[in-house]
Amino acid sequence: MGETILWVRNMYTGPGGGAYTGPGGGMYTGPGGGAYTGPGGGMYSGPGGGAYTGPGGGLYTGPGGGAYTGPGGGLYTGPGGGLYTGPGGGLYTGPGGGMYTGPDSNPYRAIHPPWPLFIVELQRMGMISQVEMIERALRRIGWKG
Repeated sequence: MGETILWVRNMYTGPGGGAYTGPGGGMYTGPGGGAYTGPGGGMYSGPGGGAYTGPGGGLYTGPGGGAYTGPGGGLYTGPGGGLYTGPGGGLYTGPGGGMYTGPDSNPYRAIHPPWPLFIVELQRMGMISQVEMIERALRRIGWKG
């Protein structure tokens, strides 16, 4: 497998943001986009994709995966984790955080699917407590999705 691809996963809706639906955005469904289901996309279910359940994938529950609950994982609540609420974490609302809604020169990046799509996948996987954490964070920033 090649290098891990990370997509912008903050909640900025402007150009280049993780919640932007246009080209280059984290919610863009076109080729190369953060929500694209084809090769290289953030919702691709094949190797290296954001929706891949195998090693290195965005929905992988093992070490290094986007759905891993241990250190460094996309669902880890400690420093460096996707569910960390402190600086640099996926649930952090300040610059560099996954719940930041403003333009950011160094945005939060992750392998997992975009937050609104990630919670759907996590529900399917039975990871309800993690879904609830992410939903609370989305409500705090006023996400209507």
